[in-house]
Amino acid sequence: MLAIISSSGWPIWPLLIISVLGLAILLERSWFLRRKKISPEKDLEQALNYSLKLNTPENIHEPILEEDLVKLSKSSPLGQILATGLKARQNHRGQLQCLEEMRELANPTLCKLNQYLNILATIATIAPLIGLFGTVLGMIEIFASQGGSANPQQLAQGISMALYNTAFGLLIAIPALAGWRLLRGQADARTHELNEGTRRLIKTMYPQ
Repeated sequence: MLAIISSSGWPIWPLLIISVLGLAILLERSWFLRRKKISPEKDLEQALNYSLKLNTPENIHEPILEEDLVKLSKSSPLGQILATGLKARQNHRGQLQCLEEMRELANPTLCKLNQYLNILATIATIAPLIGLFGTVLGMIEIFASQGGSANPQQLAQGISMALYNTAFGLLIAIPALAGWRLLRGQADARTHELNEGTRRLIKTMYPQ
């Protein structure tokens, strides 16, 4: 393997670097975008129970304990957004003001869901191009070195080594593209869950 890398020319090194970067992004995003981490169902259920308590006549003057809101807020990004809405409702804020406070808090979270995905898409796009560039440089060097006395065996061996750049580029681009599509779907799903959780809480806190 080391012999292949050393004989493939300098373009192989950018491919190795972006392959490590792509793998790191795939692992980090796969861990970060888990539903259990971003929008667990238990946090939504807990928030809805608190909101029903606020709207129950016998408990309307019994506030939600601050420690309960803090616990909910620390549980997950969804819990933090819902806790902000519950606190605003408990402080007798109107529906629009409550929703605005929740959206203001949600915006940074929504940005984090898509973090690094553009880099992964770029890796999937440029990896084959870098590989092709390395192959073209290798082919030019091979034909230039052969001159008028071309040895077919050496020529074939040189061409096969030059093509390793293209092979490495495709080997990096295919999983990067597949991973980008998968992670994009997960990010969209977490975004939908955050929006749906906010909508359900608002509907429960401010029944029409």
